[in-house]
Amino acid sequence: MEIDINAINQKAQEESSFLTSLFSEIGKAIIGQKYLIERQLICLLTDGHLLIEGVPGLAKTYSVRVLAQAIDADFRRIQFTPDLLPADITGTEIFNQKKGTFIPKKGPIFANLILADEINRAPPKVQSALLEAMQERQVTIGEETFKLPEPFLVLATQNPIEQEGTYPLPEAQVDRFKLKVVITYPSREEEKIIMDLQTGKKLPEIKPVIKLDDIKRVKEFVKEIYVDEKIKKYILDIVFATRFPEEFGLEELKAFIRYGASPRASIYLLETSRAHAFLNRRGFVIPEDVKAMAMDVLRHRIILSYEAEAEEVSVEDIIRKILDTIEVP
Repeated sequence: MEIDINAINQKAQEESSFLTSLFSEIGKAIIGQKYLIERQLICLLTDGHLLIEGVPGLAKTYSVRVLAQAIDADFRRIQFTPDLLPADITGTEIFNQKKGTFIPKKGPIFANLILADEINRAPPKVQSALLEAMQERQVTIGEETFKLPEPFLVLATQNPIEQEGTYPLPEAQVDRFKLKVVITYPSREEEKIIMDLQTGKKLPEIKPVIKLDDIKRVKEFVKEIYVDEKIKKYILDIVFATRFPEEFGLEELKAFIRYGASPRASIYLLETSRAHAFLNRRGFVIPEDVKAMAMDVLRHRIILSYEAEAEEVSVEDIIRKILDTIEVP
């Protein structure tokens, strides 16, 4: 069956027409952070979850709230603390005195966009409850199982500067997050605009630009975006180079990598490259889409060796070396 790339490309331009007004609406309240907003949208369009790392005060929480308002979605923020219990997230059963029975009371996880603030502050049992909901997209309270709303997106934040009294996410759980992004300070010009905006009389009101039903339709279209066999081979080469670097002329990396990226990396790199192409109004994936997403997909899936830590070689250094070496189709 022959694929009409021109038709897909035309449809991509039509379906992505809402992006201009969406970015414009979000831009009223969020200055800079285009990278973060784009990564949130990519996860939304590919049914993934996002792990955000950055120091306090970079609008991590605010950006999620603004996105929820712009797409007319239900938003909940859960502050993770050491005394949090799984039931505080998923819900519990409460006793109905009139009927003499227990009835389920749903927790804050039943929303479209969940901000899990400082996820590494809660103990493993709570982290597991959240990650189970992320994976299964359902929650069991007592004997009843409830489906989570559609779309369902978890954005978890980690503060990199305070590790005292935290419970780092195990590697297997971190792997459940489709992307891990590291955000930095705004530029001087951006911070001046932020300062003026936040100290003004009134914060801008965000109006919905697109409905959730439209988001569902767009999500289905993103799966149709064309990916050539050469691009798929390129994705596999990048992922396999994290496992067997010596096969790709990267012998010097072998000592630095304890474990390479899991098969999820290949799947997620393909899915997010499609979404990245869509954000750029294209109906087909090009190598630049793969390169743009590789860092965020692989950053938390490569486990470094002690030699890497001793020689101060970072995961980002390894990914950059792989991208510079693997032949682009």
